[in-house]
Amino acid sequence: MEKIGVAIVGPGNIGTDLLFKIRRSNCLDLKWVIGIKESEGIRIAKSYGIKTNITGLEPMLEDSEVKIVFDATSAAPHIENAPLYKAAGKIAIDLTPASVGPFVVPSVNIDKLVGEPNINMVTCGGQATVPIVYAVHRAAGAEYAEIVACISSKSAGPGTRQNIDEFTQTTANAICKVGGAKKGKAIIVLNPAEPPIIMTNTIYVKVEKPDCQAIEKSVMDMVKQVGSYVPGYRLRVPPLLEDGVVTVIVEVEGKGDFLPKYSGNLDIMNCAAVAAAERLVAAMSGKVGR
Repeated sequence: MEKIGVAIVGPGNIGTDLLFKIRRSNCLDLKWVIGIKESEGIRIAKSYGIKTNITGLEPMLEDSEVKIVFDATSAAPHIENAPLYKAAGKIAIDLTPASVGPFVVPSVNIDKLVGEPNINMVTCGGQATVPIVYAVHRAAGAEYAEIVACISSKSAGPGTRQNIDEFTQTTANAICKVGGAKKGKAIIVLNPAEPPIIMTNTIYVKVEKPDCQAIEKSVMDMVKQVGSYVPGYRLRVPPLLEDGVVTVIVEVEGKGDFLPKYSGNLDIMNCAAVAAAERLVAAMSGKVGR
């Protein structure tokens, strides 16, 4: 498959980790990394011969080879830049809480979003738990879903801490809009344990039509599907059905590209973003829907 040009805006910890993941892709060609200052991410990009700029988006926006932009900045810059990406004819994959475009969870709904100019990667908790909620919902109906995402305190930077309220609200919305639950709730726990824990997610779903076999098969299939693009995603506790409530626990270990392996919460966002982009590239190449 011919590679499609992409860019990263925001080479902080997440953007720099994303750089390594994109470089492994068979269909994404990282052309630009855009920052606002000389940083480790910019220096790493230069070392690989990737074009960089710290004075604005213009050179990247004018590059016709760039078709997809990964925005790893924060909500306010993305809201400001989203119209510029659209005007330049570039698809924006938003890793911020801005939610300019619809939520995307690759294992659930990426095929429905082909053609959208801007898609939002929800949250780390959303990427880890919405697939399981959806898997239970399609097998037994989800009257209510509640998730608890527990991450290492060390893997929660200033942005995560400043946007805790947005995290819970956005994840709860995605549980319903993408996961299919009629009502949803999200809780995040920052665990200060040493050594740092890896991301653990507990999902509770009150089902409408209890069916142990159908639920287990659906969940197992979904774990395998998510694991195909998030190598550290695995089932810790298989589906347990009791009094009409299904409990599932999944954990996420990072690959350790730029961030520590315990930062599975950040790793899953980047893996999901790359998976979404690769699916869009397949659609551009006419290989989806045939």
